[in-house]
Amino acid sequence: MNVLATLTSQRIRNFQSTLLRWYRRHGRALPWRQTRDPYAILVSEFMLQQTQVAAVIPYYNEWLRRFPDFAALARAPESDILHAWQGLGYYARARNLHAVAKTVQYRHGGRFPRNLPISELPGIGRYTANAVATFAFDQPVPIVETNTARVLARLFDFHSPIDRAAGREELWKRARTLVPKYSARIYNSALVDLGALICSPRQPKCRICPVKKFCRAKDPETLPIKKARPPTVRLTEHHAFIARQKTILLQQANHRWRGMWILPPLQRRSANQRPVYRSIFPFTNHRVALNVYALRRKKIDNHSQRWIGVDSLDTIAIPSPHRRALQILLHARHRTSPTDRWT
Repeated sequence: MNVLATLTSQRIRNFQSTLLRWYRRHGRALPWRQTRDPYAILVSEFMLQQTQVAAVIPYYNEWLRRFPDFAALARAPESDILHAWQGLGYYARARNLHAVAKTVQYRHGGRFPRNLPISELPGIGRYTANAVATFAFDQPVPIVETNTARVLARLFDFHSPIDRAAGREELWKRARTLVPKYSARIYNSALVDLGALICSPRQPKCRICPVKKFCRAKDPETLPIKKARPPTVRLTEHHAFIARQKTILLQQANHRWRGMWILPPLQRRSANQRPVYRSIFPFTNHRVALNVYALRRKKIDNHSQRWIGVDSLDTIAIPSPHRRALQILLHARHRTSPTDRWT
């Protein structure tokens, strides 16, 4: 029998206390859990969107060193923001975080209001708003993200797609019934860690799950249910590698990596020319083949293109696929072209 099926107060309290006992012994000591500062928590939540915890930690620590509060982030130029974010991907998150900082700093005196309307903050939805509310202010609100959605779907044996409106709303409703009035911050952290450490997407550790007696799922690996993902779109992009002495020609992007510096895109290329560099990288639901060609060029587009010193490349924002291409091509050029054969 599912102990949560009737949702009596006593049974819910038993679930909560069992989960919290496990968390006290096995919870992760993550840096953003050592603070109640809403700014630091907001930074962590933006970074953790679609990014693994282990990858986020060094970025998080360096970000707070560089931009310690809303005021520092609000006055920073976008180029510095993108440079600090490079490698995390999904750069709209960085731009939205920058916009949130400006809103909080200039409209609210640098203090994050407890009841600020979500519509005022770019990139903040219900989950992020609730995460700040519970982790910074200990408010008894649910959080439904990847880990907690999986745990909740299995606990309730929930068979509606959680990424459709009706299923998503129902899961939020059920999540709300389990949140304790007090210590919600600890409870929500525990639920996240249960999903990350025990109730994993594949091969969940049901045998050692601390709340297994509360779980109704007969086949946990089949849950949660999601609608079919769209097919991967395959793209091929052609870019130029143009070197002149100790400088490289780069172009400021205005679409995918808006504001960052990339190898100049090629509209046309010689049919018999072979690329000097190839790579494949994922981007949302795309799989992009990047081909780079060594070219000569005398005239440049002064509006968007610049000659950048090789020694300055580390100081500007360059998306990871293009930075890797530059590193490999510059290394090869240094080894094989001491007299600038490509100039």
